[in-house]
Amino acid sequence: MKTKNSYEQKLMRDSGLITAKALKAALKAIKPGVTGLEVDRIVEKEIYKNGGDLSYKTVPGYKYATCITVNEGVVHGIPTDRKFVDGDLVSVDLAVMYKGWHTDCAWSILIGKCPEKVKFLQTGEKTLWAGISKAVAGNRIGDISSAIQETVEEAGCSVVRSLAGHGVGRSLHEAPEIPGFGLKGQGAILESGMTLAIEVIFTAGSSEIAIGSDGWTYYTVDRSLGGLFEMTVLVGKGKAEVLTDWRKA
Repeated sequence: MKTKNSYEQKLMRDSGLITAKALKAALKAIKPGVTGLEVDRIVEKEIYKNGGDLSYKTVPGYKYATCITVNEGVVHGIPTDRKFVDGDLVSVDLAVMYKGWHTDCAWSILIGKCPEKVKFLQTGEKTLWAGISKAVAGNRIGDISSAIQETVEEAGCSVVRSLAGHGVGRSLHEAPEIPGFGLKGQGAILESGMTLAIEVIFTAGSSEIAIGSDGWTYYTVDRSLGGLFEMTVLVGKGKAEVLTDWRKA
């Protein structure tokens, strides 16, 4: 759990801005009739245009800029030529490497209108900010994890327990692991200057997931909705600094 010095933090901010712009471009592109592969190409172009590189190229065997899942898909979905349709819940996960420094983010959106799915997504976003609010120096990993678990479960949803958030920096995945469940006051102490990819990986039904036939995509076993919200943050003394906020890019 290495902290970043001021120069490294600047590079993480630069990487995070590119990541945020790429996610914003992806979310804008998701419409009925558009395919995951088309969104992936848009993201790749946006990343390169802004001087970044594809973090996912560092994952052995993976060749895309994004992971895109739909409806009962949860994470690690391969972009395909399936056209999005009205009512789809689409999750985009992407990461950028800039001058050797990685930032990671994800967001889920709904195409069209469906009150039940809107409520599900609102739970995910609310949970993400609840977890981020605990990424403060002096707190512990368990404070983030418990905030995620409590917010998800209060809404009647389930945390996926077999996957977790993580540290991020020189590598796409670094220590510490940040589960979506846990106890307050437990785990490693957070220090100012740490950079974390806080993830909310949750479902509308059972927490159990299984990998699909493509060898990458994880789906809910009960075929309930899956959702994913993630931001890279810099731990601070008073509050966390969000490095990948696409709404401000």
